[in-house]
Amino acid sequence: MTEAVRHPVEPVFVGADQAPCQEVVHRADDDGFDLRTLLPAPTNTDQDAGPYFCEALVLGSDPDTGHTDVTIHRLCVQSKDEISIFFAPGRHIDAFREKAEARGKALPVSINIGLDPAVYLGTSFEAPTTPIGFDELAIGGSLRGQGVQLVDCLTVDQKAIARAEIVIEGEILPGVRVAEDQNTNTGHAMPEFPGYDGPANPSLPVIKVKAVTTRRDAIVQTLVGPGEEHVSLAGIPTEAAVMRMCEDEYPGFVLQTYAHSSGGGKFLQIIQVKKTSEFDDGRARQVGVLALGIYTELKHVVVVDEDVDPFDTEDVLWAMTTRFQADKDLVVLPGVAGHVLDPSQTPQYNPALPAKGVTAKMVYDATRPYGLREMFARAKFRDVDPRPWYPSYRE
Repeated sequence: MTEAVRHPVEPVFVGADQAPCQEVVHRADDDGFDLRTLLPAPTNTDQDAGPYFCEALVLGSDPDTGHTDVTIHRLCVQSKDEISIFFAPGRHIDAFREKAEARGKALPVSINIGLDPAVYLGTSFEAPTTPIGFDELAIGGSLRGQGVQLVDCLTVDQKAIARAEIVIEGEILPGVRVAEDQNTNTGHAMPEFPGYDGPANPSLPVIKVKAVTTRRDAIVQTLVGPGEEHVSLAGIPTEAAVMRMCEDEYPGFVLQTYAHSSGGGKFLQIIQVKKTSEFDDGRARQVGVLALGIYTELKHVVVVDEDVDPFDTEDVLWAMTTRFQADKDLVVLPGVAGHVLDPSQTPQYNPALPAKGVTAKMVYDATRPYGLREMFARAKFRDVDPRPWYPSYRE
């Protein structure tokens, strides 16, 4: 993943005759067109605001530069030809939408469903690893060894991923807003990566659907958050982003990173380091702070030694228990930008917070001091020799 970011492969363009996603075409002005019966968008819980497309990749372009961005967003089907779209703060397509809306214009987008894993993983990187203007599809192209194929949409001035199962073509309307739960009044949206049903947003932009194009016998691909597939999709690119930056700054010091699934792939990172001097006691904390700077949504970082398996939660908790003193080894950064879907990042939870999505962040230094490393040596067990007790044993 890290190398794919370093060596992107740009998308390639194909004609409609090479685009399986356009084998079947349904136009919004066709008689009987209705998203709610045409595609099986799931309603996952009784509290959901409505049916959602939960693994749909939205593709939009900067009205000024033409640069393309792709992101998975919360998409709730509101009517036969309208979908609400939720943007977390800082999303690039939302910036494109704001530019278009300021001019009174709609933003053309394609919603791409049913893609190969390389495309989804590549598009799950975030700034600063992929700043505005960086086409994340090029990461997917690098992972696949060939450029992601794009095709012109049929009804809007936008591209679609040619080998998708399904493409929804539409425009984000300027100045139009709807309540996310306007059809159900549940007050909730859908299960999100932190493990909670997110609150319904009272005012969201609307995508006016112009057409749906599909493969023959198309399959709707979906996620149910916060399952392992969901958090891995977010977490693996997070790991690669942190690993890349740490390797650039401190070559060979960081051995492994793990975006723990309990943090939704976003909030909790385990970083394994190898100290070689007393100076590295400070460097271990520095990589924790560096990780928080690389990935805005990251909330907690746990730093462990090379003898602790970062992918083994029991091992990490052991290190956090026996190689940590709260008054000495905890680094707290208060009042830092985080993520709006964490219910603890609200002024209701902590009145000292100025706004939703602002949080305290933490580096939990669970590494042993280099000068005391022998004091913290783990017990080295003998290999068992079963031969005296199990004569028929063969090595």
